[in-house]
Amino acid sequence: MQAQLQSRFVRIQDETFSAQTVNTGDTITVSGTLQSLVNRPLRGWMSLFSESTNAGNRWEFVSRDPPGNIIDIPAQGTLPYSITAKALEPGIYHVHTQLNLEHIGPGLGPGQTIQVTGAPIFKPVPWGNVAYQVILIGAGLGVTFATRPWQVI
Repeated sequence: MQAQLQSRFVRIQDETFSAQTVNTGDTITVSGTLQSLVNRPLRGWMSLFSESTNAGNRWEFVSRDPPGNIIDIPAQGTLPYSITAKALEPGIYHVHTQLNLEHIGPGLGPGQTIQVTGAPIFKPVPWGNVAYQVILIGAGLGVTFATRPWQVI
C-alpha cells in the first residue's frame, strides 16, 4: 500500500525543489513547511520518496534541517524543513518529501519530476550506518512500525 499524498495530521506545504535537471554528483534541495493539523505534538522522521522506471542507488542524503533522525512537530505548529540529496544515478524521477509520523505512518508531499543525466556513481552501502539508524529509530519510535509499518495516514 502506497502512502497517500497528504496527511490529515500534518500538511506538507510550499514544497519546492532547487532544480529540475541535474547531473550525477550534483545536489538538489527540497524545502517547505510542515503544518500540524492536530492539538498534540507529533514525532517522526523525514526522507525523500523517489519513483522511477529504473531501480538502483539513486540518491545520497547530504543534510537535513531540522538535523537528526527524529523531529518534533509542535501541536498546531509549523516547522520549516529542507533535505539535500546528491544524485547518484541517471534517470527521470518523481521525488516527494516523505514524512513518517510515529504511531501514524508515512505521508508524501506533492513532488516534482527531476531529470538526472551523467554517469552513475556507485557507492558501497554503509551497513554500519544503516544499523545505527535503525537502532536510533527503533529506540525513538518503539515497535509501532513493526506492527503497522505501512498503514496509510
